[in-house]
Amino acid sequence: MSVPLVRKVVRQDLEPTIGEIALMECFRHMTNHCIRIGLEFERENGVTPSMRKLSRLSYTHLKSYQCYAQYRLCAISRAAGILSSRKKSIKRGFATRSPFVSKRMIVSCYGFDIQDGHLVIHLGSRTSESIALNSHTLEVISNPLLRVCSFTLTEKSLCLCISKEVPKPNLSEVTGPIGVDRNLRNVTVGNEEAVTYYDVSKVSRIAENTRRIIASFKRDDRRVRQRLISKYGNRRQERIERILHLVSRDVVERAKAKRQVIVFEEIKGIRKLYRKGNLQVKSYRAQMNSWPFYEVKRQIEYKAAWEGVPTITLSRRETEGTTMDCPQCGERLQVPVRRDRRHYRQLWCERCERWRDRDLIAVLNISRRGWLRFDHSSKEGGAREAMRGNPGHEGEPVILRVDASKSRDVFTRDRTLC
Repeated sequence: MSVPLVRKVVRQDLEPTIGEIALMECFRHMTNHCIRIGLEFERENGVTPSMRKLSRLSYTHLKSYQCYAQYRLCAISRAAGILSSRKKSIKRGFATRSPFVSKRMIVSCYGFDIQDGHLVIHLGSRTSESIALNSHTLEVISNPLLRVCSFTLTEKSLCLCISKEVPKPNLSEVTGPIGVDRNLRNVTVGNEEAVTYYDVSKVSRIAENTRRIIASFKRDDRRVRQRLISKYGNRRQERIERILHLVSRDVVERAKAKRQVIVFEEIKGIRKLYRKGNLQVKSYRAQMNSWPFYEVKRQIEYKAAWEGVPTITLSRRETEGTTMDCPQCGERLQVPVRRDRRHYRQLWCERCERWRDRDLIAVLNISRRGWLRFDHSSKEGGAREAMRGNPGHEGEPVILRVDASKSRDVFTRDRTLC
């Protein structure tokens, strides 16, 4: 059996021709036309139109646009997605404006082919144009197991959506869990056998430096200031995603090699703790709100799906007390009134009479509870042990430190737990 097609995107820079720009502009106008029709229907009936309803309402109006006929269906699909996102925002209580597509682009799953290292697309019903693909794109799509599903053309880039069928993972072959604890300055991954600390403190420094640079802008022209802010914001996002890419790739590779299931904890809604008016200073709120915890999970999940590695997300009830319960004896850990720098981010266990690193505690508890969930939900392989190893052993898992901003082979060393 196979799971539904797993998809990801390969991107390359592009300078479009005049004909491609005209096609993107036509697609933008068609999308906006469909959006206006959908908003008018919503005002009259009080209901956001579905994809099928929007197609019936707008397809005849799009015949006036001179373009490849299949692009009309893609414009309707994009407009339906924009209206659906607006509906979700309204339900969540966010103030929304009338949506409008301002950038030239085209998204289509029709009317394209790959021939002799070029992407051939239709400009009209009888005209076409070819776009040269670079070596990286050709190397990726040369895999016979991959299939190109669609393309996205913008004024700066070309993106190809590729997919493949991933065999359904055999749950009876899973050897154990690997927990993922996301923190502001590190990502801790591991189980009772080994724990790895990925240092991502550079992400916080990048975000802080970007905020400081943007705050120094004193431009009177708002448009110029917005362009500069957008420039530095995109630069910040690209640098952070590059660092997290190294972390997520390493986590998935290790889980695949050891045939483990990746376990996350649910921390959705944590942004509410750092809103204005919570008696917190502005710099602290800015630091916590720039914490890319969701991006870490997103990258690991899509790479795990691409490699066929199972993932589990525990509920809040299942992860309650993961940082405060001793993984060895189950005793509630204590936060000392006074502690020196040697025991920073550590908690004291009265029964074991020793200090415990809170990140290590969290990842051990997450991995064990994830294994409990996996053991109960698995229908193959019969009964298994809920935890691997003896929770009362005196030995500690192997602790590794990795600088996420560098290659994993450059800065990796063992560390003894104090």
